[in-house]
Amino acid sequence: MRATRFFISTLKEAPADAEIVSHKLMMRAGMIKRLGSGIYNYMPMGLRVIRKVEKIVREEMDRSGAIEMLMPVVQPAELWQETGRWQKYGAELMRVKDRHGRDFIIQPTSEEAITDVARQEIKSYRQLPINFYHIQTKFRDERRPRFGLMRGREFTMKDAYSFDRDLDGLKKSYQTMYDAYIRIFNRFGLQFRAVAADNGAIGGTGSHEFHVIAETGEDALVYCPTSDYAANMEAAEALSLFSERQAASQALTKTATPGKAKCEDVAELLNIPLQNTVKSIVLTVETEEKDKVTKQVWLLLIRGDHELNEIKASKVPGLANYRFATEEEIVEHFGTKPGYLGPVNTKLPVKVVADRTVAMMGDFVCGANEEDFHFTGANWGRDLPEPMVADLRNVVAGDPSPDGKGVLAIQRGIEVGHVFQLGTSYSEAMKATFLDENGKPQILQMGCYGIGITRILGAAIEQNFDDKGIIWPTAIAPFEVVICPMGMEKSPAVKEQAEKLYADLLAAGVDVLLDDRDLRPGSMFADWELIGVPHRVVIGDRGLKEGNLEYKGRRDAEASNVAVAEMFSFLTAKLQAKQI
Repeated sequence: MRATRFFISTLKEAPADAEIVSHKLMMRAGMIKRLGSGIYNYMPMGLRVIRKVEKIVREEMDRSGAIEMLMPVVQPAELWQETGRWQKYGAELMRVKDRHGRDFIIQPTSEEAITDVARQEIKSYRQLPINFYHIQTKFRDERRPRFGLMRGREFTMKDAYSFDRDLDGLKKSYQTMYDAYIRIFNRFGLQFRAVAADNGAIGGTGSHEFHVIAETGEDALVYCPTSDYAANMEAAEALSLFSERQAASQALTKTATPGKAKCEDVAELLNIPLQNTVKSIVLTVETEEKDKVTKQVWLLLIRGDHELNEIKASKVPGLANYRFATEEEIVEHFGTKPGYLGPVNTKLPVKVVADRTVAMMGDFVCGANEEDFHFTGANWGRDLPEPMVADLRNVVAGDPSPDGKGVLAIQRGIEVGHVFQLGTSYSEAMKATFLDENGKPQILQMGCYGIGITRILGAAIEQNFDDKGIIWPTAIAPFEVVICPMGMEKSPAVKEQAEKLYADLLAAGVDVLLDDRDLRPGSMFADWELIGVPHRVVIGDRGLKEGNLEYKGRRDAEASNVAVAEMFSFLTAKLQAKQI
């Protein structure tokens, strides 16, 4: 590719609405152009990266035995009504009507569409296992689109769906996809981590997320440096910090704490560690039976220095559809406003759930259910009944690893892939069955496997950039090599050498660009440092007279000289090393 026959459009400054590094740099590098809120044109430079990401994904999906197809962006509402997601998915599901008033959706994902294919096409156990995938546009009507491609409304995703006869088969298909994802992300050249995850709105049983490691990542990843344990914060198990119940040594005492509504303030006033306090969180669950709404109030207890994990709370039996209690409900059940709540002597009965650590605490401090007062010396069994116990909190760095092989650490990541064991949640709802060896119908077992194709671009940049611009891994860079001839049209020697190296690299299958624009060196170099091409060769009269060309890797601090005769083998060796 020659620069004069390509489209290069760089900016010195990012638009004012660009918030994070990847958004700013992609806009400045001319890779994307905003069309509307959360909707972007993928410009030629950005599209080259997308196509390289897609190529790697396709190769590894095909290698895994998955079969490519293509499902439509617009899907009939009836399919989503069968599974209940027409109502459950929420406002992110873009619902539209055609000219006849019939309901459709713009797909955010394709579980319903592929299950419809399966129930029509899969008749016998002899057709299983099978895995279909496609790479297609998705649309999710984000409440607040932001961060460019990281949280846009329209995006490209690879989603795959496996079908098996039983749970053992599903687990094998899941492992095949997990292994394929490891290969994919290794080939991208990105630092990543696969972590156990919560299934969320997709449903099903087991799942893993794939995160690109980046300090700017939205997600907290929990891992054990001395073992294989890894999970996202939502799914990371928090063990009790005590192996046994702490002994009671104090009497229960009602203690004045005027104006101290927070655990931190109470601890400071009483001159005790924050770890001796217990935080109260009040939830309400409403159930409707025979046109009558019944409310159940719950009290969740976590240690004062810990934070509630709302996903874990939703998994406590009876709390699946909880909401946070109103102040009116709190006063009704506890007799006081928030800030002084506790499990001792509530005004009305409430269901008490203690985090694992809290359940093992002794002589703890909690609200006295009276404004400006707390209890000190509270103990289970003696002062209040034994609670229901559950894992309710977020882990913190230094907690024991659930596998018993060390302590936990936390790093930030950007989710770019997710694999799910769906089970029968969709196939059962849509009556997708097959006939087993005995001619009896059985429900298909499903798996679901997604990669955010366009999100990879943003995540890769968040991990790889400096003050000059993007630093692409070679495998997904828009070009592998850029040749920058100095005064090409004025110097026959420079032109001859540039054309020769360009032709040799093209013949060797290298994705090379010859910058034949008539630009000053500073402007030319700034463009390619901003765009992030991994390998740059500069050809000038002075260097040629000395028998050298100048090479600079995008991560290199300084350029180096390479003999003219050796540059081709030098570059191809570097490119080959990146592919191993």
